[in-house]
Amino acid sequence: MEYILQTKNLTKTFKDKIAVNCVSMNVKKGDIYGFIGRNGAGKSTFMKMICGLIIPSGGQIKLFESGNLTKGREKIGSIIETPSFYPSMSVKENLIYYSIITGNYKLNKINDILDKVGLLESADKKAKILSLGMKQRLAIAIALISTADFLILDEPINGLDPTGIKEIRELLKRLNQENNITIVISSHILGELSKIATRYGVIDNGILIDEFDQKESIARCKKYLKLEVDNSESAYYILREKIGLNNFKIMDRNLIHIYDSFERISDINKALVMDGINVSCVNKEGKDFEEYVINLMGGE
Repeated sequence: MEYILQTKNLTKTFKDKIAVNCVSMNVKKGDIYGFIGRNGAGKSTFMKMICGLIIPSGGQIKLFESGNLTKGREKIGSIIETPSFYPSMSVKENLIYYSIITGNYKLNKINDILDKVGLLESADKKAKILSLGMKQRLAIAIALISTADFLILDEPINGLDPTGIKEIRELLKRLNQENNITIVISSHILGELSKIATRYGVIDNGILIDEFDQKESIARCKKYLKLEVDNSESAYYILREKIGLNNFKIMDRNLIHIYDSFERISDINKALVMDGINVSCVNKEGKDFEEYVINLMGGE
């Protein structure tokens, strides 16, 4: 298993405030890593340390499984906070300018990047007249100039309308799947993040409180019927043999979780009662992804 980013106890202190507190993060090759946290939780500070924009107060960083950060950062493209480009220049002129100052100028490469982000037909438009979604795509194009194998994107869909959000989402999925680019992306729009992320990290007050993958998130947010009975073993037989359910689990002698057949609540209740099973509770339980993450961070 290859890791693109590994940190160990990474810490940043500003005077008497700990902005990032002993964060140990692991981003695997091919991940789209959703980095989640409130405003001021430490996301941008963490990303700036990875990109070399600020110096850590403590801890370690490895890029591409190496401690040679100078070499590793040559393969990182990033958008931290507000994207920057020259509004009076065209889309293509911006890319040419940034490719020259980074020592990566090749005309065919410029055209290839514009094509990847869907801006080839808008290459001659002035940056200042672009829509917000197109400006974000231009910022991603600039981030790709360094032959990026790793993108770090801080709130790239913030402020976009639904169409712009969809365009950026599809672009990032395409860059990940077709170009094998690993991505760390922060966003407040958790519903959108859940559509593309393969792995998540949740930071709160500078502390990374959890890391989990997409499969784990689905399991943690799974909807189910909570069924409380006086005898779960007898209820098990009725549910399987008489009602024909398969996707359920006995949690203890009085509790069963049913993971489908939500539309059959009345049939389930009726069948159990007619067979002498006392049913004290039938409730639909479980949280969506947004609720789960907010609760994880101690929110309401």
